[in-house]
Amino acid sequence: MDLTLTSIAFAEGEHIPAKYTCDGENISPPLSIADAPPDTASFALIMEDPDVPEEVRPGGIFDHWVMFNIPADTTEVAEDMLPGTPGANSSGKSGYTGPCPPSDMEPKEHRYFLRLYALDIELALTEGASKDDVLDAMKGHVLATAELMGRYARA
Repeated sequence: MDLTLTSIAFAEGEHIPAKYTCDGENISPPLSIADAPPDTASFALIMEDPDVPEEVRPGGIFDHWVMFNIPADTTEVAEDMLPGTPGANSSGKSGYTGPCPPSDMEPKEHRYFLRLYALDIELALTEGASKDDVLDAMKGHVLATAELMGRYARA
């Protein structure tokens, strides 16, 4: 069995409903976690947009959600819920910021990757840690990963 990450709000590769974006309520989508390895001590979750034009954000990636130390027994994350310690997103805030691709630039439709990591430790980081801090702290402690990708384009 492999670690899985799914959502009742959208299927893999499908359109993310506006409710979870800057055009709606800008709340995090509901997620389901299954088949975590038995030695899982915590989860980390990162949501990023790799389709940001370079002129908008050097490097072309926008971090929408960084969360870590999600309890190992978590199987459901309700919408607008932060079950772990929030890290800093690219807006400089802790918590979730929804998809909001610039409608006047290409590509108009962006991909949003939610990556879940099953870890054999809890991370010794504090609220507001960056994605890079989380990735560095996870090195050598990842038991399994799962990914869910959704798409969004503004009208």
